[in-house]
Amino acid sequence: MTNTDAWLIFAVGFGLGAVIVGGSVLRIRRNVLDKFEQAQSLSDGAAELLEVLSAAALILNPSNLAVRATQGALAFGILQNRTLTSPDLVELVNKTRDSNNIEALDVELTTGLSKDKVYITARAANIGDGNVLLIVDDRTESKRLDETRRDFIANISHELKTPIGALSLLSEAVMEAKEDSEAVTKFASRMQTEAKRLTDLVQEIIQLSRVQDSDPLHEAKVLLASDLIKEALDQCRTTADSRKIALYFQQSEDDYVQGDHNQLTMALNNLIENAINYSPAGTKVSVSTSAENGIISIAVSDQGIGIPEAEVERIFERFYRVDPARSRETGGTGLGLSIVKHIVTKHGGEISVWSSENVGSTFTIRLPIHESIEDHK
Repeated sequence: MTNTDAWLIFAVGFGLGAVIVGGSVLRIRRNVLDKFEQAQSLSDGAAELLEVLSAAALILNPSNLAVRATQGALAFGILQNRTLTSPDLVELVNKTRDSNNIEALDVELTTGLSKDKVYITARAANIGDGNVLLIVDDRTESKRLDETRRDFIANISHELKTPIGALSLLSEAVMEAKEDSEAVTKFASRMQTEAKRLTDLVQEIIQLSRVQDSDPLHEAKVLLASDLIKEALDQCRTTADSRKIALYFQQSEDDYVQGDHNQLTMALNNLIENAINYSPAGTKVSVSTSAENGIISIAVSDQGIGIPEAEVERIFERFYRVDPARSRETGGTGLGLSIVKHIVTKHGGEISVWSSENVGSTFTIRLPIHESIEDHK
């Protein structure tokens, strides 16, 4: 291995590491690349090394044609006919070649026929003879998570303001009406309602956070689907009775699934509670099961108000409510269905919905059947 090979190994290795650990590694890589600039050409061994790296890295000659590229760079779609497809990246490479410094740039790209947006951080270094080493880090998922986190915090702030503001106003009303026992009783009752709403919201935020961070299949148990359904139905029976809604369990299949008992029960509970809350008195909510091709389907059906077609795609979004007025009446937080989707996805399943306005809705969870039932508990 030549000195050029060795410095290429270090330059690429440190270049990739800088994406992860930041400034300290960037300074080390700068020292490595300073020596790299003394190289007159790339050996075949060094070129082969670059090609087998999984990261998106490439070397461009003085004409800005890619002379070597990793599989990651080719898969990324930043090259076409050996030429960079992004004017921003071309400008970065030219600036690096002229300044002889390590340069970095955040770039937004569109890739594929669907023109999906991809967010990257590109770093470039002059490695001698007009050649430039370009390393690209995909930050799309990181950016998406940042945006989701910001939206979530904004939504939480908005949702918390309503019950907290109501409690503040009601407490003032109680103070002003302290001589009127009937008014005090009325305001106190409303305070209890808002306090419960606030408690439920905080509890569901905690539940959603736990579900997102958990891995239910890591220490999964083998569970009987009918047991989970019966437990969830029992938890919802008091609410259903108070609203004069009948609960039915139509069991045609009973199979084992693998996962976290509490999470799966919570998912079923949320679906049944949701069906109850959006159903008129005197109707029924039913749970049924079926199995096909190694998948068990658990369907929760109601005879409620249904969901407008335009709203169906959004119902699993956090804090989204089809009928905000009814949610206030029933104490809904807008997080229940989002929690269900996260739980089902974490268990390797999927959830779908059928709905027709003024007819009802059916939410169906599909989970892989656990084939072996040995040692189940």
